[in-house]
Amino acid sequence: MAYIERAITGILKRRLSTSRCLLLTGARQVGKSTLIKHTFPEYNRSNFDDRLTRIQAKEEPKLFFMNNPRPLFIDEVQKESSIFEEIKLIVDGSEQRGQFILSGSQKLDLMKGVSESLAGRVSIMELGGLSLREIFNISFNRHFLPTGDYISEREKELVHYEDIWEIIHKGSYPELYDIDREWQDFYSSYVATYLERDINELITTDSLTFMKFLTAVAARTGELLNYANIAGEIGVSEPTVKNWISILERTGIIFVLQPFSSSALTRTIKTPKVYFRDTGLACYLTRWLTADALKNSAVAGNIFETFVVSEILKSYSNEGKDYRFNIFYYRGKDRRASGDNEIDLIIQEDGVLYPIEIKMSGNPKASMAATNQLLDRVPEKKRGMGIILCLIDKKTYLREDLLALPIEYI
Repeated sequence: MAYIERAITGILKRRLSTSRCLLLTGARQVGKSTLIKHTFPEYNRSNFDDRLTRIQAKEEPKLFFMNNPRPLFIDEVQKESSIFEEIKLIVDGSEQRGQFILSGSQKLDLMKGVSESLAGRVSIMELGGLSLREIFNISFNRHFLPTGDYISEREKELVHYEDIWEIIHKGSYPELYDIDREWQDFYSSYVATYLERDINELITTDSLTFMKFLTAVAARTGELLNYANIAGEIGVSEPTVKNWISILERTGIIFVLQPFSSSALTRTIKTPKVYFRDTGLACYLTRWLTADALKNSAVAGNIFETFVVSEILKSYSNEGKDYRFNIFYYRGKDRRASGDNEIDLIIQEDGVLYPIEIKMSGNPKASMAATNQLLDRVPEKKRGMGIILCLIDKKTYLREDLLALPIEYI
């Protein structure tokens, strides 16, 4: 299969032309190296996965840069973060833009090195797995925001997503779409490689225990993050689980969604939710081996929600935007009804709160968004159009302020 054009490509080119260097982060196998090599073939390449290359970069940095002239692409740069200081000296001594492209799969570790050495000199972007837009060759590249303007623009490039459960089960790693790779073989190799190359460098435990941990987290995708519950299931301490969750987050395996907070909502649950970034990997770890079995399973709703959240995050990162301070969820007891009330996602932008429900249903009802009115209590914020993202076949108004949308609108 031919190379799939990545939505982030245009933004990468623009950022590189105006920045002294560019840093692309993302999990293993999401296509960082392929994207850079395809888009910037003129760049020399060096890979810090190679131990001898790392040793030279650390012990003889000037010799390393003589052997690897600019413009230079350094892959897995976080494995030898001492190189950041030398890069700083080089870029400070020149007004030339785009001398370095850096990539790595440990986002927060990279951020630490960047903040110490390259602050103000580097443009940081994130690459996820293939999005539905990329798989179906849709050029529209705006982050999901349920405004009238967004919806009318998105409708110009709507494509019906056939076999959506096949895609959810397959996952978003490019190699599964580039060649006829057997699903189970890919994920078994991915997990083994991930454990061997990344995790063993960050933690000290046996691979069996960590596999149990990965599986326990995958089984809870789309749920509240209960550290004590996971610790009890796999037989390690709660601080250990917190540390391992942090490792999964910074290596791009999971996303931890924070709760929305406001002084007006006094009974909000403060626990974050956890989502796997790739539904195929979550299915492999929890042993859902076919799309049909997954679709009819008890976990289908959580996996569907995980998939939709991941697609929304990709719509932000592919436009070069940071979603961390824009996307939240709400669960609490601020209404006088019994039980918890929940809003699956709250997107915050320009003083407006957009409540989003994610439902694995082809028959959405207004009652699914009964909690949305709570957002009217939040001072200095307006409540925007409420959305139910679901498996309906066409855009449908359920109320003047509530719209059911097919997931094709993401």
